[in-house]
Amino acid sequence: MSEISEEPQPTDPTPSPAAEETFGQIDVDEPLVGIIMGSKNDMPKMEPAGAALDEAGISHEMRVMSAHRDPEMVREYCTNARMRGLKVIIAGAGMSAALPGVAAAHTDLPVIGVPILGKSLGGLDALLSAVQMPPGIPVACVAIDGAKNAGILAARIINA
Repeated sequence: MSEISEEPQPTDPTPSPAAEETFGQIDVDEPLVGIIMGSKNDMPKMEPAGAALDEAGISHEMRVMSAHRDPEMVREYCTNARMRGLKVIIAGAGMSAALPGVAAAHTDLPVIGVPILGKSLGGLDALLSAVQMPPGIPVACVAIDGAKNAGILAARIINA
């Protein structure tokens, strides 16, 4: 049988001003922007987004995940993005370019689509896929292979 303490239990969850000041000075380098792409082959096309964010001093992460090959990974990443501290998701994909729309369907964060030039149709298939979203599932879209502008736009959103 365990003893029951009669000591008063703290009821106020508000941190002390000293604790707030201490933790407020800790520089946490958590990413604010998630850059996702459908394939490792998309990495060279998406790197300018990261470079633009680096130039703006905004931390980011880059991940490869396919809306078709691993939709559960995309769902989990986007569903948990806000909780992890992300503010914007940049999603690049070619061909059917489903990734930006799938990302937007699973988060309320701004999603910027980067259509990537494919082997046929000059990237028009990816562009149309990214911009023709149903009402309530918005995706901002930059030019074909326009990852640099996606990074600049993400920085403007964060700094607004």
